Amino acid sequence: MNKIKMPRVELHCHLDGSISKACMEELLGRTVDKEELSVSDDCRDLAQYLEKFDLPLSALTNEEGLKLAGSDFMQTMHEEKMDYVEVRFAPLLSVNSDMTTEKVIQAVINGLEAGRQKYKVNYGVIVCAMRHHSYDENYAMLKVAREFLGNGVCGADLAGNEAAYPMTEFVELFQHVKKWGMPFTIHAGECGSSKNIEDAVNCGASRIGHGIAMAGHDDVMRLCTQKKIGVEMCPVSNLQTKAVEDISKYPMRLFLDNGIMATVNTDNRTVSNTTLDKEIEFIKKNCHITDDDIIKMMKNAVEVSWADDDLKDKLMNMF
Repeated sequence: MNKIKMPRVELHCHLDGSISKACMEELLGRTVDKEELSVSDDCRDLAQYLEKFDLPLSALTNEEGLKLAGSDFMQTMHEEKMDYVEVRFAPLLSVNSDMTTEKVIQAVINGLEAGRQKYKVNYGVIVCAMRHHSYDENYAMLKVAREFLGNGVCGADLAGNEAAYPMTEFVELFQHVKKWGMPFTIHAGECGSSKNIEDAVNCGASRIGHGIAMAGHDDVMRLCTQKKIGVEMCPVSNLQTKAVEDISKYPMRLFLDNGIMATVNTDNRTVSNTTLDKEIEFIKKNCHITDDDIIKMMKNAVEVSWADDDLKDKLMNMF
């Protein structure tokens, strides 16, 4: 892969699902087995996959832990030779009596920024509203996060149990986010609903996380193509969570052939036991994806990213 001349960019990666084993051991003060952090090959569904987040979240409860997780993440990005990454996390999952939303976001940014200065990898933070939290909780968090826009934070997201909480319940919330001038992506179409994708795009999302369910829905694919919606695809994770039944049904080739701005991502490096190189090799082997397609997806990633214009120009000049 290193022979292909292109920047290495990723837009869909969760901080809590990507903490290294060494960092987890430091945070917890004990030895950690790989099985505690990563799903096995026989992962049944998204619910079982999400169980792997309980342990890292239990360690992200104070400034020291959040900062360490941020700097650890940047070390991993350096080791993978990444040029730009947008990393996401849900601040409310770390809020407690000692940690306000503002403190949580600042701690993560402090860790990422320390890593950027050390490793020279550029980043942006995406804050995730959670589907199971109330409107008021999510609204308050996003309003605080808005104050960090351009100072570490680059956008917002909606994550969590998509099947139980459809996009229709969050339209009002994200109308406010749009009004605030905050770009956002939405986890949609991971659990079989193309309508969630359509609703998210019509609400103002400029990107969609996963988006698998639009396969077979020409109207939704056309909508995403016309509006130049970035689709953050995570192949290994999508197979583990059974977003697709098997690799032969994975729609990456379909999306590219229909002009959709698909990108390739890891989702959760540690939980899925993956890297960007592993994802690329996986789709080349199983999805009829060529080196030219990889370059196209990296160009898509730069174009739909929320990096500032100077950084986008710099990244584009690396092709």
